[in-house]
Amino acid sequence: MDVKEEDNENGQKHISAQMMLGADGVMPSTSHQFQIQQQLQEQVSTPGGGARRSRPLEEKERTKLRERHRRALTARILAGLRKHGNYNLRVRADINDVIAALAREAGWVVLPDGTTFPSRSQGSRPAGDSSAGLTSSSSEMLSQQAPPTSLQGVSSGYCALVEYNACHMKGVFMPTPAPYDLSSSGHSQSSGMVGNGGEQTESLPLIAGSMEVINDKQIIGLPPKLPERDFAGTPYVPVYVMLPLGVVNMKCELVDPDGLLKQLRVLKSINVDGVMIDCWWGIVEAHAPQEYNWNGYRKLFQMVHELKLKLQVVMSFHECGGNVGDDVCIPLPHWVAEIGRSNPDIFFTDREGRRNTECLSWGIDKERVLRGRTAVEVYFDFMRSFRVEFNEFFEDGIISMVEVGLGPCGELRYPSCPVKHGWRYPGIGEFQCYDQYMLKSLRKAAEMRGHSFWARGPDNAGSYSSHPHETGFFCDEGDYDGYYGRFFLNWYSQLLINHGDLVLSLAKLAFEGSCIAAKLPGIHWWYKTSSHAAELTAGFYNPCNRDGYIAIAAMLHKHGAALNFACAELQFLEQLEDLQEALANPQGLVWQVLNAAWEACITVVSENAFVCHDRVGYNKILENVKPVNDPDGRHFSSFTYLRLTPLLMERQNFMEFERFVKRMHGEAVLYLQV
Repeated sequence: MDVKEEDNENGQKHISAQMMLGADGVMPSTSHQFQIQQQLQEQVSTPGGGARRSRPLEEKERTKLRERHRRALTARILAGLRKHGNYNLRVRADINDVIAALAREAGWVVLPDGTTFPSRSQGSRPAGDSSAGLTSSSSEMLSQQAPPTSLQGVSSGYCALVEYNACHMKGVFMPTPAPYDLSSSGHSQSSGMVGNGGEQTESLPLIAGSMEVINDKQIIGLPPKLPERDFAGTPYVPVYVMLPLGVVNMKCELVDPDGLLKQLRVLKSINVDGVMIDCWWGIVEAHAPQEYNWNGYRKLFQMVHELKLKLQVVMSFHECGGNVGDDVCIPLPHWVAEIGRSNPDIFFTDREGRRNTECLSWGIDKERVLRGRTAVEVYFDFMRSFRVEFNEFFEDGIISMVEVGLGPCGELRYPSCPVKHGWRYPGIGEFQCYDQYMLKSLRKAAEMRGHSFWARGPDNAGSYSSHPHETGFFCDEGDYDGYYGRFFLNWYSQLLINHGDLVLSLAKLAFEGSCIAAKLPGIHWWYKTSSHAAELTAGFYNPCNRDGYIAIAAMLHKHGAALNFACAELQFLEQLEDLQEALANPQGLVWQVLNAAWEACITVVSENAFVCHDRVGYNKILENVKPVNDPDGRHFSSFTYLRLTPLLMERQNFMEFERFVKRMHGEAVLYLQV
């Protein structure tokens, strides 16, 4: 600031101040301007025309006290907002930052130059203003300052990751989401685990609401606030977080242990109960039969143990890398692949003879084709080795549950919808029963029935992407409900139940005294048709005149196994246009499976099917995990969040996740929208 004397029109002298802009072209802050005014007052002219350069000492001290008092009040206000209001305010924030944060909380957009307009009223945007014309620094400030209620996420150069425009549901594919669908496919190509907005290729959830495009970034706003249920005092539901797929590499080495330790400490700080980890058959027994390498997993388990977290472990007998969301490639063991090259019938096979190498066919469960062992013996030896290797973690109660992989993506189902073979949503899929071992089982069943000519698969069931009404087998009053159709579907579905029954019986033996679980998919498209075609090809004999999940629930109850059903958000997808066209009924499927499970008195656990970082999605998960209207007060026994990524660890997303964990635990939270 320059201060100089000037002559006014009457020839009298007065003091004028010229405030210089800073190097960044910004006017001084409010507190700086206040100091400038004090300096001007100290130099104002005396009544006699002479200028005095200082005021009385007492007045100076009073001014300093007033300024200190003002700053103390501001500091307390800002501290309260940061602590209780989840406002991302900078350290030296002033009243302008507070007003901007409150405006954003109310759903307004505040640009760096102070321009403010409603986020959903494009007509009230200032004339000539274009969000596309903002500078890169402006978009960065918006992404840093907007609170979670007005900023859903920022993804650089967002594009569909899958050419057929589908999204991830752990092995099955759903249409691109619309209102209330929490996510597009989550796909991260980086195995780095500590992130604060680092570069990544993970697509972000799309929620109905406003969307501003700034340069090549999208800022997605949430819909208007919906009422929230108060979960204070509700039952405590443990929350686990699934670790990244590549946390242990193909050499069974722990990747980035220091970075992982930092993240685990952060999860522990918000009272997350534990983590879930895949133990991959293709890593541990990679090179030779019964030669197991658990080194990386031991280091990981010890780290979790030291932090006093719990462990949920998945026995993953399938390959990783062929589904949306898989950011690493983990094939089946090399020695299994060698056997498959000489005997491809160890893999599931479709009518055209195409092999699916994601997992082993259930036809070899009792066939000694794996170097003298059957498939179930291989699974049992693997599980027994794990139990012996980590016995102390079982004894100390660190391992709380073991989920046993029973098929593709670890789920109890046939691989009926492989994208690599041409399946596209909402295709019905194809039957997977054409390897020599399953055909031998089919011939035996047909001969026992007295109709040897039934030893074949349906020849009018369409192809992977067909719709039910386009086929003679699945259409209304089609062959699926005829004598041959009922025979074939009963055999096909019973083979699935027998596989689960056999593997879980051995898992119960290996993990005696521990909780075991099996996972079911949520195949809800064509649920409103009479045949439920997509469920039939996946092995669930569940047409409109038969309940196909009761037998599965009874099998799980027989072994004391819990049901992991990835259904936490499915019930609110009803309004999606693509789902309506596919005659889908997520809510009907969810309640049918849950009723079958609860009637069989088995434990139900769950995980999210879609990537979720926002309050709307978390509220929907909470509503389903803790049903408010259940007359028996039933609820899920635990919830696993998929998955630990750099995006979750970003400040705003993590604060929202912390709030979600508290409500899962039945704790009270501030600022419920009622």
